[in-house]
Amino acid sequence: MSVSSPFIARPVATTLLAIAVLLVGVLGYLKLPVSSLPQVDFPTIQVTTRLPGANPQTMAKLVTAPLERQLGQIPSLATMTSASSFGFSRITLRFDLDRDIDGAAQDVQAAINAANSTLPSDLPYPPVFAKVNPANTPVLTVALTSDTMPIRDVSDLADTLVAQRLAEVVGVGRVSVGGGVKPAVRVQADVRRLAAYGLTLSQLRTAVAGASVAGPKGSIDGDRQSFTISANDQIETAKAYREVIVTTNNGVPVRLRDVADVIDGVEDENVAATHQGKPAIVIDVQRQPGANTVETVETLRKALPEIQRAMPAGVKVDVVDDRTDTIKASIHEVEITLALSVGLVILVVLVFLRTLRATLIAGVALPLSLIATFAVMWGFGYSLDNLSLMALVVGAGFVVDDAIVMIENIQRHIEDGEHPLKAAYEGAREIGFTIVSLTASLVAVFIPLLFMSGLIGRVFREFAATLTIAVVVSMVISLTLTPMMCSRLLKAPKHGETSRLGKAAEAATTRFIERYRRSLLMVLRHQGLTLLVTLATLLATGWLYVVAPKGFLPAQDSGLISATLEASQDVSFSELKTRSTTAVAEIREDPAVRSVVSVLGVGEQTPTSNAGRLTIVLKPHAERDASAEEVIARLSRRLSALPDLSIVFQATQDLQISTRVSRARYQYTLTDSDPRELAENANKLVERLRASPALRNVGSDARAGGLQAKVTVDRIAAGRLGVTVQSIADALYDAFGQRQISTIYGQANQYRVVLEASKDDARDVSAIGRLYVTPTAATSETTTSAATSTNDTIRAPVPLSAVARVDLEPADLVVTNEEQFPANTISFDLAENASLSDAVAAIEEAEAEIDLPSTVVGRFAGDAAEFAESLAGQPALVLAAVIAIYIVLGVLYESFIHPFTILSTLPSAGLGALIALELFGLDLSIIALIGIILLMGIVKKNAIMMIDFALDAERERGMAPQDSIVEAAVLRFRPIMMTTLAALLGALPSRIATGPGAELRVPLGVTIIGGLLLSQLLTLYTTPVVYLAMERLRERWFGGAKPVAEPAE
Repeated sequence: MSVSSPFIARPVATTLLAIAVLLVGVLGYLKLPVSSLPQVDFPTIQVTTRLPGANPQTMAKLVTAPLERQLGQIPSLATMTSASSFGFSRITLRFDLDRDIDGAAQDVQAAINAANSTLPSDLPYPPVFAKVNPANTPVLTVALTSDTMPIRDVSDLADTLVAQRLAEVVGVGRVSVGGGVKPAVRVQADVRRLAAYGLTLSQLRTAVAGASVAGPKGSIDGDRQSFTISANDQIETAKAYREVIVTTNNGVPVRLRDVADVIDGVEDENVAATHQGKPAIVIDVQRQPGANTVETVETLRKALPEIQRAMPAGVKVDVVDDRTDTIKASIHEVEITLALSVGLVILVVLVFLRTLRATLIAGVALPLSLIATFAVMWGFGYSLDNLSLMALVVGAGFVVDDAIVMIENIQRHIEDGEHPLKAAYEGAREIGFTIVSLTASLVAVFIPLLFMSGLIGRVFREFAATLTIAVVVSMVISLTLTPMMCSRLLKAPKHGETSRLGKAAEAATTRFIERYRRSLLMVLRHQGLTLLVTLATLLATGWLYVVAPKGFLPAQDSGLISATLEASQDVSFSELKTRSTTAVAEIREDPAVRSVVSVLGVGEQTPTSNAGRLTIVLKPHAERDASAEEVIARLSRRLSALPDLSIVFQATQDLQISTRVSRARYQYTLTDSDPRELAENANKLVERLRASPALRNVGSDARAGGLQAKVTVDRIAAGRLGVTVQSIADALYDAFGQRQISTIYGQANQYRVVLEASKDDARDVSAIGRLYVTPTAATSETTTSAATSTNDTIRAPVPLSAVARVDLEPADLVVTNEEQFPANTISFDLAENASLSDAVAAIEEAEAEIDLPSTVVGRFAGDAAEFAESLAGQPALVLAAVIAIYIVLGVLYESFIHPFTILSTLPSAGLGALIALELFGLDLSIIALIGIILLMGIVKKNAIMMIDFALDAERERGMAPQDSIVEAAVLRFRPIMMTTLAALLGALPSRIATGPGAELRVPLGVTIIGGLLLSQLLTLYTTPVVYLAMERLRERWFGGAKPVAEPAE
């Protein structure tokens, strides 16, 4: 009695169970969250700090370094990078993959608290941290614009209303505001008017800060009544601030409006954003881990009309980018590919079995296996995404194998004259062990993928698990439902019932099998030559693997392009905005572009003041005539003519690994304890790499071409005049640092009062010398008997030009560190027809040529680092798959020898896959490598079906090895051809795929088709020869003992 017998005997129960499985599978499909890729959490936290007016060196010393010292002590910290720029510090902490992000966040907060005592006391905002996921791109981007309302008021609406409403939507994980310019009162002091009144910026600051306060006043609890106390102690408008009295002059009050312009402005004037060329506030929305992307965005879109109604007249809320458009299109394309694969596979069954009844059985088993897989996926918390659906597309070709083998074997018994019920019992008993062997050996292939380490392992774990689930479900259905259906639906063809087409097909198949038998006998007469061919295949596969161009992940066309816009390093912000406006106008004229968003200024997206980020949203694939890469090439040519402006484009990928803000997709980082040595060698390496034909868009994140006005204090003169260095620093900060000197507390937000020099003085370097500072003590020339009037004269404000000189010199726009050491990151893209392995070789060659000192340490970062790690692990991954297959087969067959027979089929599959990749000009990417590993599971099925029957013939009927393997090869020829063609045609839609997400499917289809074509041609002949060689070896080593494994009962 076999495992199938109870199900054959109870057709009603079996049918109802199948219906239950179907319903649960449909329910699972409907419940599965939809996303572009599996949810992968990269434990990453960013710590940001703002100190307006601080140059990069000051930020690095006063803010970044104290934080790094504490943050660097957190356990399980993998990497720590930092960038300190004008008024902004960003520290990125990346933890080990198994580190709990919430626990890491608690450690980060504790480290910030420990560092607080060493941070500047006048920080306007404390350091803040956020959990970020580089793989979690925004699912919805919204822009707020207005033709009537100032952008500062629009920004306030975005911050206090829109962002809050969006954050409340179920499924939303993070809402970030880009280009935000919070309202502020700006006090623009006129240096000349201050001097005329004998005032300094320090006195002005003190007067303004003391004029407005907000705090508790207490209460009065009388005999019968109680009262709270309030006062008009807070000034809330620029108009009211103009009336603040700064000092008195001969009894006449000097008001703030007499020495300064007080206006309603913004907190930071060096930040700006645009949408379609108009000033805008950009809001990015990211989903929570595990949330259904499509449902979340649909809910967000339903909330937008309500938000629009809450906006004042003239404010528009526009959707810039909806990632679900691309996701839904991509998922739809994969679903079509899956349907095509299923259809082609069923067509193969119809062609070979030539009966609608048998085709119907396979047509039920295949979709039921796939639908049941959805239920298990739901139970495991997986999502409906490109990779999981791609696993089912590929799986459609070999998930049906078990059913094909079962149907074909039962059909053969019926054609031999047995009753369908008896044929079902006997055929299922015969083939049950083979099906278990096929499934177990196939699952063994997936084991290394399931346990693959690193970020790539996390991403593709769901892919491998989905395939494993589908294969196991297919085995269960093939051992239960399929034989039951065969016993009730299949029947022996009556005489004359077969059609002419069927007879012709049968005759053609018989002739083909006979020709194969004769050719096989001929090959067996030249076994030595055949073994040499097998060995040559192995060597050729190894050689091709070594020389094949290797890549990371295929570049996707997600309908989104990001660009880094960079002007000369000494450019002013107003000039940067002008040049950006010109570039945006040029980009918008491209027929493939739907909308353009720009964000300028120092922040999370742009580390330096001379740069900005552009987000270019393309039209849907059906509405444009060019791919993202073609649009990039077109825009690059068009914008190259713009003077003094560099723009580097890159297609946005669904899977983003790097947390660095970079000009290009790949990065290579140099570190050294000596900043000068680092800069010198980094410049040499950049120049050498720019000459490499394998690379383009080579650049460095070092920005040493900025300008700074260096104030050199004459300490002797300052001491003589009673001027301290602190008072000089305060005067400079007051005039040019956008110093926040007071706070206005509103109902929903807080707003700053910002002190600065007038616009004319803020643009003039010579205005530094015209600043006045107040001496803090009497000079050495003052005697203790001096009159009060004399002492007042000595303490009169001193012009800065009397105690300091101003020189212009170059300066860094950003200071970058990695693991607290000075770092320089070189970014690059691949040249046309170049692979990432070519780039790695070019960098290694360049380092050797410039004789990089041992103190300078280089390593890849981001995608390039993951590629280097995956490249190093590829041989081990393939070897692990081979070992897993060997162990499983050895256990199943109780043989040390015959697993090698089955493994001998693998090199031909790998060779065919590598040749196909070369012919189609594709890299050996991670996707292609996974295709090769899947091939290992597919092609060995041919050998398993042959060897299983051959061993059974030797064991049960005492046949000679050569007779048994020839009979097995001939008898199993039809199911071998069926399963191979099913897998091949199942992969064909992936090869010819177009539309969104096709870039991920094409390499998989190419490797499977190429590998199957060559392996099918060779293994039909090499497997019998290797089998006989292994038999002779077994007899020599083990004295003729036969394998003892029996089919499962």
